[in-house]
Amino acid sequence: MVITRRTQQQRRAQAEAALLNAAAELVVQRGVRSLTLARVGEQAGYSRGIVTHHFGSKQALLDRLAHATQSGFVPGIEDLPPGLDRLLRFVDGYVGALADIGVMNRAFLLLWAEAATTSDLAPFFRERDETFRAHLRSDVTAGVADGDMRPDVEPDDVAVAVVGQLRGIGLQHLLDPQAVDTARLRHTVTDYWRRALRLP
Repeated sequence: MVITRRTQQQRRAQAEAALLNAAAELVVQRGVRSLTLARVGEQAGYSRGIVTHHFGSKQALLDRLAHATQSGFVPGIEDLPPGLDRLLRFVDGYVGALADIGVMNRAFLLLWAEAATTSDLAPFFRERDETFRAHLRSDVTAGVADGDMRPDVEPDDVAVAVVGQLRGIGLQHLLDPQAVDTARLRHTVTDYWRRALRLP
């Protein structure tokens, strides 16, 4: 039997993934303000020294966590050409994915909400939201050019409204999952944007 030993790089990557997952769990369970290096180490089954070694400070940990939690809710959308269809599929997929949202995505929504009052988090989430809006603007611009959307649609306004709506639904679902029927709501929200954007 051959025993394959993990390299130092593999051990480091595994430890960092475990620490980031523990940090995400703590954000979900207790909130950002209660996050400490010691608690992250305890949650992950490591010492505080290991957490400090990997991240150096709470701010560095939060920065890495913010980047780690930004994975998309709707895989496969990036393979579609910009336009009305991609926008509608994204809206539908985003709301639908909330039914089985993982700890990293939960932490992302909570960190995003916290960024409004935490200057250390704000720059990253401003940049992240601008990227989100840019994708939506490209869908609207392409949809208008293709003749699938009304010519008077304003891409910037649609992008801000869609981001606000989706993030808001996500936060409501975190607060009270029973009040947000994602299976029904995904169709309602998608149909709303179809009717609002499409040519008559």
